[in-house]
Amino acid sequence: MALTIDQQFIEYIVKTLVNKPEAVSIERTTDDRGVLLSLSVDPEDLGRVIGREGRTAQALRSLLRALGMKNDARYNLKIVSDDETAPRPAVAVASEVTEVAGEPVEAATEVVAEEPVENSSENSELAEKTRQELADLDDLDI
Repeated sequence: MALTIDQQFIEYIVKTLVNKPEAVSIERTTDDRGVLLSLSVDPEDLGRVIGREGRTAQALRSLLRALGMKNDARYNLKIVSDDETAPRPAVAVASEVTEVAGEPVEAATEVVAEEPVENSSENSELAEKTRQELADLDDLDI
């Protein structure tokens, strides 16, 4: 299937950014809200496409808006991550094996790893000051 001009445009830009250009693919869908381009790249290149604080992705979307103004269309860019090995939040899964009707069934429960909170005197002073300011705000009649 031949790529449209918008797909070619984004594909050219993204392929110059990533280390594995052969993994770049763009799907195009059209509905009543406009054109949606779904971009998928190699998981290792995902950070390059999104950029620091999402700046690269925002720049790609701005370029698509400019192209849309020229073509009288509304474009949206969705960056898709379908990798199973992508970093995930610290969540441990504890498994239990139980029996249902004589058959072993594994039930998984999520256990969220919590980071220890340091109780320094600065934190407690800040918390007390914040509580006092909130109490003062509650007393105001607005």
